[in-house]
Amino acid sequence: MKTITFGSTGEQVSEICLGTMMFGNSCDQAESDRILSSALDAGLTFVDTAAMYGDGSTEDLLGNIIGARRDKIFLATKVHKGTDSESITTSIDESLLRLQTDRVDLYLIHWPTVGMDPEEIMQALHTVVTAGKARYVGCSNYPAWLFAHSNAIATKNGWTPLVNNQIPYNLVERGVEVEILPQAAAENIAITVYRPLLMGVLSGKYRPGAAMPDGSRGVDDTRIGAWLSRFGDGVDGFLSMAEELDTHPAALATAWVKQSPGITCPIVGVSSLKQLETSLAAATLELSTEQHDRLTGLFEAAAVQEECGGAFGPLRRERALLG
Repeated sequence: MKTITFGSTGEQVSEICLGTMMFGNSCDQAESDRILSSALDAGLTFVDTAAMYGDGSTEDLLGNIIGARRDKIFLATKVHKGTDSESITTSIDESLLRLQTDRVDLYLIHWPTVGMDPEEIMQALHTVVTAGKARYVGCSNYPAWLFAHSNAIATKNGWTPLVNNQIPYNLVERGVEVEILPQAAAENIAITVYRPLLMGVLSGKYRPGAAMPDGSRGVDDTRIGAWLSRFGDGVDGFLSMAEELDTHPAALATAWVKQSPGITCPIVGVSSLKQLETSLAAATLELSTEQHDRLTGLFEAAAVQEECGGAFGPLRRERALLG
């Protein structure tokens, strides 16, 4: 598997990240260990988790199975509690205890909150780094202006800056193409992507107009049916293209994300070794510019639509304005 530079840090990480939200939830410790071992054997070095997954049980499980392999992994976790200073500084200690390590490589604010104090947040994150408990800090689900505002505060005070924004992105959920991805390209921000398969819609599990498979998430989650209905033609074209390229739909969807401008790496969350093998196929699937554009065009209706009588709308999505 190829490596990629993680934004401005200079660190080299695998171009696909293993997401662990399913560990301990949809797969037990033995299967989680098999998944992690296979991922590492395939050259994957980047592992993402969060304290909120299983209310800490996923971190506990990871701590049990990583063991002596800790130095082979670029490990990320996220603040569990609020966005106040005490939550940030105590959550890291609890995560380190569960993960059985003395530091993580990346520590993220999980979600922004209404009424948050960016100055308090950035100072607390800086404290975590200077204490040696995290090497780098970042955020998840930040709009572009909040990321820039937070880093302006860090620069003014000589504090550690945010280096990563973790966001949802796939062929359908494309709102981040407005300003977040252009900002990342301009400022060398590492962008990691969760939900590259749109909760399974792009995995080949579901077919537009067909009944939901028994026991699948689509039986209970109405969003999946709504996406299949709204973007049915696109999904059909996408599945046909996967057949044409003789590849699994999950690999194709992940490869599209991996090769999208401004993206550092997709996060693949799996609950079985078979799912991992399917997703890792994206590492060797290289789409031509024509193929990437063709896939994008299948879901053109998913691009952000705005009333704009001139060129301002497209400019907000342009990732190549700066040389």
